[in-house]
Amino acid sequence: MTRPLHSSPSAAALTAMNSFHSNIVEEVKKAVANNNVVIVGMAWNPVVKKARRVLDEKKIAYTYLEYGNYLSMWRQRLSIKLWSGWPTFPQVFVKGTLVGGCSETEAALADGSFQKLSG
Repeated sequence: MTRPLHSSPSAAALTAMNSFHSNIVEEVKKAVANNNVVIVGMAWNPVVKKARRVLDEKKIAYTYLEYGNYLSMWRQRLSIKLWSGWPTFPQVFVKGTLVGGCSETEAALADGSFQKLSG
């Protein structure tokens, strides 16, 4: 369940919302639709590195999309957060379903729900 949007944005606000780095959002949407497992992350973030390492150790193939670092591309990352409803990186998707971040991915691997999604 995603957070509900404000119920009555103006036409101008809705246009601005829909066009806010829409190219980045479309890139992520396309990757999520066309790949079994996708990690969306950023450079320098140790939690993103940990999520990738966890999947690498399990020999789970994934597509990785990286958007900037702590000093760059924060607006583009914000557009992804607004689209997904997830507040942090990494964002891990399995067959179109947002699993969550690194902790949620580890938990899903441990309880088998990751495998059920990817199955």
